[in-house]
Amino acid sequence: MAEKRDYYEVLGVGKNATKDELKKAYRKLAIKYHPDKNPGDKEAEEKFKEAAEAYDVLSDDDKRRRYDQYGHAGVGGAAGGGFSDVNDIFSHFGDIFGDFFGGGASFGGFGGGGRRQAVRKGSNLRVKVNLSLEEVVKGTERKIKINKKVACTACGGTGAASSKDIQDCPDCKGTGYVVRMVNGIFGRMQQQMTCSRCNGEGKIITHKCPTCGGEGVVDAEETVTLKIPAGVADGMQLNMSGKGNAARHGGVNGDLLVWITEEEHPDFERDGNDLIYDLHISFPDAVLGSTAEIPTVEGPVKIKIEEGTQPGKILRLRGKGVPDVNGYGRGDLLVQVHVFVPKSVSKDDKKLLEKMQESEAFKPSKKNGFFDKMKGFFE
Repeated sequence: MAEKRDYYEVLGVGKNATKDELKKAYRKLAIKYHPDKNPGDKEAEEKFKEAAEAYDVLSDDDKRRRYDQYGHAGVGGAAGGGFSDVNDIFSHFGDIFGDFFGGGASFGGFGGGGRRQAVRKGSNLRVKVNLSLEEVVKGTERKIKINKKVACTACGGTGAASSKDIQDCPDCKGTGYVVRMVNGIFGRMQQQMTCSRCNGEGKIITHKCPTCGGEGVVDAEETVTLKIPAGVADGMQLNMSGKGNAARHGGVNGDLLVWITEEEHPDFERDGNDLIYDLHISFPDAVLGSTAEIPTVEGPVKIKIEEGTQPGKILRLRGKGVPDVNGYGRGDLLVQVHVFVPKSVSKDDKKLLEKMQESEAFKPSKKNGFFDKMKGFFE
């Protein structure tokens, strides 16, 4: 599967683009690649969908924030995202196309433009999933129960008592739209307006299904399996396409939006894909050197404390952090060394310290100053 392009690149704008700039950029691409202007051109249709997906994310403040922070994974996750077809775009951006093209969801006059029935989409559902650090590092699978709208089994989601009770709308003749002539950006053209009688569905129901009352959906409980990829972060949202509420009369299901929260860990602090661990050692160990056992997500490991280790030094264990959610390697475990200084000591210990205090080896010098420490700060 081809790698998705950067959304800013798709629209041809910078990362600081305003909403007006985004809208103008999308307007230009929507006109250029609109399927009514490019009948039968699959490449143009794909570019039309790509531009719509980019605008959908960047024009929404929350989606844009998550995209800027996490990339495509922040708005699509493992389940993917985007629009399934052109009709889905018209349904989602009905008001925008009305703004761009003078009203309606499409325009004709380019050799086959659209007698398109409106596609209903079910509402999205949102769930919160709390993960431990171990689950974040390794990825996990969760089964959750959710209450949602599902297609009525009695009528197959149509809302009608029988197939004979579904008829073409007499106003729009089953197209879902009524047509009128308007002056637009390409001159005088046909404008398609959503039929008010059937709400763009092209069909009317003469006798409703007694189970769902003509809605085509009923309330039910469903068990959903969530596959959480390794490397997700607190505040990230994953999208499970088609796992939300069913739409009335056999439309497109909404999405299930999975909001990630991350539990605090007793040993580690997370900084992006790196983990930070505070290691406390004694003064003799710092001077003479030693070994220390430290925890990692996979289990404890031993590290060497060099002679003369300075307080604040950071030891780097490469590849022991959090995997990148987009698959670009793995972070490190940063071990920050702290030298323990007791607040009180015994008389014998005090005599030893006073003797060390007189020794030249324990007197600070310029070589032990700040800049000298910084030379070996990271290993």
